[in-house]
Amino acid sequence: MTRSAELFDRAKGVLPGGVNSPVRAFRAVGGTPFFVARAQGARLTDVDGRTYLDYVGSWGPLVLGHAHPAVMDAIRAAVERGWSYGAPCEAEVDLAELVRQRMPSVEMVRFVNSGTEATMAAVRLARAATKRDVILKFEGCYHGHADAFLVKAGSGVATLGLPDSPGVPSALAALTVTVPFNGAAAVREVFRQRGHEIAAVIVEPYVGNAGFIPPDPDFHPVLRSLCDRAGALLIFDEVMTGFRVASGGAQERLGVRPDLTTLGKIIGGGMPVGAYGGRADLMRMIAPEGPVYQAGTLSGNPVAMAAGLATLHAAAGPGFYEALEQRTARLVAGIVDAARRHAVPLTAGHAGSLWGVYFTAGPVRDFAQAKRSDTALFARWHRAALARGIFLAPSAFEAGFVSSAHTDADITETITHLDAALAEAVAR
Repeated sequence: MTRSAELFDRAKGVLPGGVNSPVRAFRAVGGTPFFVARAQGARLTDVDGRTYLDYVGSWGPLVLGHAHPAVMDAIRAAVERGWSYGAPCEAEVDLAELVRQRMPSVEMVRFVNSGTEATMAAVRLARAATKRDVILKFEGCYHGHADAFLVKAGSGVATLGLPDSPGVPSALAALTVTVPFNGAAAVREVFRQRGHEIAAVIVEPYVGNAGFIPPDPDFHPVLRSLCDRAGALLIFDEVMTGFRVASGGAQERLGVRPDLTTLGKIIGGGMPVGAYGGRADLMRMIAPEGPVYQAGTLSGNPVAMAAGLATLHAAAGPGFYEALEQRTARLVAGIVDAARRHAVPLTAGHAGSLWGVYFTAGPVRDFAQAKRSDTALFARWHRAALARGIFLAPSAFEAGFVSSAHTDADITETITHLDAALAEAVAR
């Protein structure tokens, strides 16, 4: 028995499913999850000494790769000054100003400890500002595990085949309306019928929690227009896309300005963090300046702020995002070419360094079409890739990530191994 298998057996006795986040259990792809001993650059090494080229990147935060020297130095310096104050620190202000500089729609920001906290607070603020209760979201989009969002959600909910979650009151679920992503006509119809009830539309601007689904060119402009007309707020959930698909996030890439934005992952450089922000008139409603209450013992943690600052500064270098996109495009093209040669139906795409594939002919414009993907083939491909040292997200319904630590040689190696893994998966 491997050391990872031993640890997983122990973990199952004390952790539900042996993990602290469901998709890590490898239920959708089979096999035993490996336990990480250390990580550096683009690679993970497990407790059995096996090394993997990593395209999970801690599920998105590590745009610079693992243990980047600048981030390590920032974390070390912050820890030496103390790692939790319960009082304000300068790094909170510095990071808030940097976020506002990169995302002009975020005129004010509040730091929290996770993406789920950020989306919960943004929705509470939207309801308070509009004096309405209904939230419109999109099938397959995942905005954290708060009750209001576990209705036709993506990520682990989709991976495990759980369309909703027990424990979510039906009365609360009834306040969440879902329509297909890219379904502009369906959104128009909901607004026609219930526009006066809708507090906010919340959307992943590029879906990354049901695999990767890009928006139609007119989709977000339609959302912006409908929200403006009805007096609802538009919330961009950029926990995944923020500082990932462009320097200014998806809103810069799409040219659409939301009222509120939620952030996480990259802004903490791999440390636990989240944030929500937007129009100053809305954010001034947050306590202590306004009546909308939200608080957090560790919010604005000095170590997380330092890691986020170091990450965003390092990502500001000339050509940073262009180089990431070029490598990601080459990786996706290599997978598409392998699928063509092996006669496997496949749809693939990317935005910046966010990417994904579906084993279906496509097109994939919404979650219903994503679910046509051959998940059994994906599971075989995942296992064959892992055996060759390539770590992909253990789910057909999760996006992948390229970091600046991935070299051209790494991309070439990955394409070669994924080609061989697909040949093996098809032959089985």
